[in-house]
Amino acid sequence: MKFLIVGLGNPGVEYVNTRHNIGFKVLDALSESSNTSFTEDRHAHYSSIKHKARTFHLIKPTTFMNLSGKAVKYWMQQENIKIQNILIISDDLNLPLGRIRLRPSGSSGGHNGLENIENVLNSNQYARLRIGISSPKDSFNQIDFVLGKFNNDEYEDGYELVDFHIMGGGITPKSQPIDIYIGKVFWGPSNGFDRIFPI
Repeated sequence: MKFLIVGLGNPGVEYVNTRHNIGFKVLDALSESSNTSFTEDRHAHYSSIKHKARTFHLIKPTTFMNLSGKAVKYWMQQENIKIQNILIISDDLNLPLGRIRLRPSGSSGGHNGLENIENVLNSNQYARLRIGISSPKDSFNQIDFVLGKFNNDEYEDGYELVDFHIMGGGITPKSQPIDIYIGKVFWGPSNGFDRIFPI
């Protein structure tokens, strides 16, 4: 069985370690923990992980965030993957830093990458894993905020936690590795959805 896991972000060195690119970071850590690496391919950087009878195709779109749907549609067709077997990982301004929300479907919530995927696929019936980056304080520009990099304190609570959890480390007694959340998307109980978990 085949699955497609998409980490959203923007390509280019100027976007490395920005809040908007936390989807890329998750896939980098997943790939590293599985001793695989990304190669440049059509519309995306691509890697894959095999586990038992399952193959997980990982992509980091190179189309830029607002055109993410182009890469998602191409790789779904390329690998013949159904929409119920895809997971999109993105940042979320509406969640506190370091919190995760897992849902089997839903609206874009104003996220341009998710909105484009929905428009291209003509459906919002795909699973998404949102990672909280918090929201800008006071009158700070939202675009500047998501395209900005974490400060030192945020980094410890954001990107470093992603590394720990994908590698299976527990930050709190309630913590779970990211791969457990991915498992809930594809073959876990339906009541595992629509909850907010601490990362």
